[in-house]
Amino acid sequence: MTKQSRDSRDTLFAATDAEFGAFTFDQKVVDVFPDMIKRSVPGYTTIIHMAGQLAERYAQAGSLCYDLGCSLGASTLAMRHRIQAAGVKIIAIDNSQEMIQRCQQVIDADSHEIPVELRQESLLDSQIENASVVVMNFTLQFIAPAERDRLIARIYQGMRPGGVFILSEKLTFNSAHHDELMNELHYYFKKTNGYSELEIAQKRSALDNVLIPESLECHQQRLAKAGFEGTELWFQCFNFSSLLAFKPIQEK
Repeated sequence: MTKQSRDSRDTLFAATDAEFGAFTFDQKVVDVFPDMIKRSVPGYTTIIHMAGQLAERYAQAGSLCYDLGCSLGASTLAMRHRIQAAGVKIIAIDNSQEMIQRCQQVIDADSHEIPVELRQESLLDSQIENASVVVMNFTLQFIAPAERDRLIARIYQGMRPGGVFILSEKLTFNSAHHDELMNELHYYFKKTNGYSELEIAQKRSALDNVLIPESLECHQQRLAKAGFEGTELWFQCFNFSSLLAFKPIQEK
């Protein structure tokens, strides 16, 4: 795959006469993904950068660090470039074969020495163990709501005491006025990044019932139910957010 194709501009939803089904992370999305996420998710670069810094601080010697829903490995590389603890390995998981194949090319082109293992599998089937850092960026929102509690509980059980969970998600808001405002500001963000009204509308339709966001309160309650403590909203831009949650050193 050429560099030009890897850096392709996202025009997937620009056609006026096309019929779009449900959004999937197929080869067409993979080919434009870096441009798509940069122009669609406010603060994405900051979240990725800070994932590396947080991993540097919280990665424990001899542990595993997980990138769940790794896509093309942005968080994996951010962690790989910053972690100083000895004997750490990164596990990067995605259910899209096309994403994993391209991610492998990205990892192979990187010269850092921390080992990375890529797995193509559903997160609902993934084994989480000996984890000191777990990153899940804009992935839970694509998991069926009925499965989310079980997945977060399994992540908690697979973490070391003192481990950190970084959860980034699109939010909904309990106030209808605030929810509408944040959606309007996100719409304007995409429009100023070059997406047409048609592209925005057609992508939103493709994501209906595929990307299902929840409120901050819902995420906080789920994390607490699983056993996490010290949950903090450390980043928010419009309706995009990132939280930190910690597995206590001494469980109750």
